[in-house]
Amino acid sequence: MLKTKKHIAFLSGTRADFGKIKSLIQILENTEHFVPHIFVTGMHLQHEYGYTLIEIERSGFKNIHTFSNHTNEMTMDLTLAKTIQGFSNFIKNVKPDLIVIHGDRVEALAGAIVGSLNNILVAHIEGGEVSGTIDELIRHSTSKMSHIHFVANELAQKRLIQMGELKESIKIIGSPDIDIMFSNHLPSLKEAKSYYDITFEKFAVAMFHPVTTEHAQMKTHAKHFVDALLASDENVIVIYPNNDLGSKDILLEYKRLENNLRFRVFPSLRFEYFLVLLEHSKFIIGNSSAGIREAPLYGIPTINIGSRQENRAVHSHIVNTAYDAEHILNAIKNLPKNIELSKYDFGSGNSAQQFLEALNSEALWTINHQKQFVDIQS
Repeated sequence: MLKTKKHIAFLSGTRADFGKIKSLIQILENTEHFVPHIFVTGMHLQHEYGYTLIEIERSGFKNIHTFSNHTNEMTMDLTLAKTIQGFSNFIKNVKPDLIVIHGDRVEALAGAIVGSLNNILVAHIEGGEVSGTIDELIRHSTSKMSHIHFVANELAQKRLIQMGELKESIKIIGSPDIDIMFSNHLPSLKEAKSYYDITFEKFAVAMFHPVTTEHAQMKTHAKHFVDALLASDENVIVIYPNNDLGSKDILLEYKRLENNLRFRVFPSLRFEYFLVLLEHSKFIIGNSSAGIREAPLYGIPTINIGSRQENRAVHSHIVNTAYDAEHILNAIKNLPKNIELSKYDFGSGNSAQQFLEALNSEALWTINHQKQFVDIQS
């Protein structure tokens, strides 16, 4: 057991990464040996995307710090620079013993850069995965700037070892959002539908994000996506994209769904409510990682459009399709049937407990701040 109290700084820039780290923050809130702090930035503070800072505050966490890092969807590099500046000032005041970041966005990379350049241990959640588009570069860069890796499975561990990371620095804990997916504290379907005034009996979920490396084509891609949704007979819950380059083209197309009774369009959904709606949907369509990670665990078919999730896990429940409306519509009409619940290795719902056990180990705090590259022996 640790002899001194440790301050842990979590960084969150989107509704998605907060869903991944929420259970980790919660378990630390209930201990006497750790003091969690949450640095909230990015989409959380943008009213256009639902101002999801409110959801973090509703979680009851004590130490919430906010910083607006948004510049423009065209200037992700400047957003990175601004986040580095804001987070650097934050850690000078809090003086954390560990920085915890998640995933493959510029906020995570900023956290890793600030931590490593200030000689603070950095723990990266769900490194070693493949994402596609610019996210791939950010995720692997973030891993190389981090000292500790909490990964979802052995495949992710293997990739990090391939990247020269110490095996002792890699802890397999599963995917933390599964702790919430199968918890006993989710709202009922009736509560979720009532909360968001959703009257559909049957519905699909749509999440379509911009692909930064294809930004010149995003306007056309978004048009085809909305064309297909309108041409289908489906009721659809549509959730705004993230705020990457190309998001404005998608939002502009979504205006065509206004006043159409088959659609409910939301800037964001509370994570627990989103999970309940996803679990009871007919299918999820778009290019969100939720179709790759969460949907198979609920046995929900996924229509995965385009290249954003290229090279990620392939399951029988996923129908991959091109961007054009005809192919998308054909995929909607030919959904896979008799989907079995996935048994893929993303953990068993105890990621937070394993995370806490790792932090309670003296060995974790003796990891060398000076990283070494480990060559693979031929």
